Amino acid sequence: MRGLYICLMFAVLTSATNGYDGSMMNGLQALDQWVTSFHNPSAATRGLLNAIMSVGSIVALPITPYIADIAGRRAAGLNIQMFIAARFLIGFGVAIAHGSAPLLIAELVHPQHRAIFTTIYNSTWYFGSIVAAWLTYGTFTISNAWSWRIPSIVQAAPSVIQLIAIWLVPESPRYLIAKGKNEQALRILGKCHARGDVNDELVQIEYREIRETLALEKEFEGNGWLELFKTPGNRHRLIILISLGFFSQWSGNGLVSYYMSDVLKGAGVESAKLRLEINGILNIVNFITALTMCFFIDKLGRRPLFLFATGGMCASFVVWTIFAAEFKKTGINALGYLEVTFIFLYYVFYNCAWSGLLVGYAVEILPYKLRAKGLTLMFLAVDLALFFNSYVNPVALAKLDWKYYIVYDCWLAVEFIVVYFYYIETRNTPLEEIVKYFDGEQALLGGDLATEKARALMVEEGIETRKTDVSRFESRVSTS
Repeated sequence: MRGLYICLMFAVLTSATNGYDGSMMNGLQALDQWVTSFHNPSAATRGLLNAIMSVGSIVALPITPYIADIAGRRAAGLNIQMFIAARFLIGFGVAIAHGSAPLLIAELVHPQHRAIFTTIYNSTWYFGSIVAAWLTYGTFTISNAWSWRIPSIVQAAPSVIQLIAIWLVPESPRYLIAKGKNEQALRILGKCHARGDVNDELVQIEYREIRETLALEKEFEGNGWLELFKTPGNRHRLIILISLGFFSQWSGNGLVSYYMSDVLKGAGVESAKLRLEINGILNIVNFITALTMCFFIDKLGRRPLFLFATGGMCASFVVWTIFAAEFKKTGINALGYLEVTFIFLYYVFYNCAWSGLLVGYAVEILPYKLRAKGLTLMFLAVDLALFFNSYVNPVALAKLDWKYYIVYDCWLAVEFIVVYFYYIETRNTPLEEIVKYFDGEQALLGGDLATEKARALMVEEGIETRKTDVSRFESRVSTS
């Protein structure tokens, strides 16, 4: 099992690539050499430069779920114009990888470790961010264009590593069963969850539950896009998915993710070197907080963490706004320092839930047939929010200064209300069984905990996998 988890860390690098980009762009905008190389780009040009990666991701999204469902879960400048084009291609590739990597992780890991691994996935955004922040800080002293070219080139490293290492990771057992490769799926379940023992009780229960649930979904549910709108349970999922995507980026964090330099200038931090240091330290604090919370998801629960994080973000952002306004009026340095302090506090609250659970929660609330498409919709919301943030934030900050923060103060209150009324608890529940929380007794759930509706349909259609048949099948696999 340890070998599998080491291999899965290569899939986790997808999120680190995204984090590297955000922090790198923050750092580059603080470099005089970068500003000079690109002829002091305007706020609108910088907005386009940051937003174009989201455009690349949006363009890739229509094909992303089909790659994940058909090809498998493992499929995965010299001037300003060339720099923009390169970032478009990065966004295109990251979108495809994002559409498959979280699914592979959620569907491969042991049920007891699902919450930890799926939240670690998105938390490694900060790992990439730390590398970029301090690499940019290190190249700060280079007096020519290589000060920004080196961080830009290093951005390719995680993708190269993934391209080589992904072949060491097994395919998802759910994907294999959906494609009729039952023997291979059972072997992988045994290898990943019971040290190769296909007769292990947990493996037997999982296999039956997955096989029967997928058979029911195939027989009685479609997997088209409209399925996400057809039932009350799916509409509930859709509200959560769309809100996850927008709230994860529209909570004020977009101001710091790509425009930390502008925010710190507004707080009186004039030294480019000091801005780079603050950016690097903030990313370390973020990574430690997000990674620590990954190990408390099942202990504390998803819903309480979302409420705690969102409420704390709202309160700290209001105070952040107050200090920003007072600093602008008085110019007292202490108020600027307090503003920076509350930026750090805001991120501590944010990382209690939103960094890790963005992907982890989205993956687990979706049934297999809709998992790839639902996750794609969530990432569409993320990319639309990122595009807005990247293009609008620098212009709005330049025009409105601290008054722009008031928009996020109000929006965070709206977020808290949505989370309170729509986000449900899913902790300590196997992946297939979460459907019960959304669909009740109408859920198509097979296995030992099958709903009455599912049992009746299985008997009626003759698709039930009986225990005697499973044992016979397992014996054949274990001796082959």
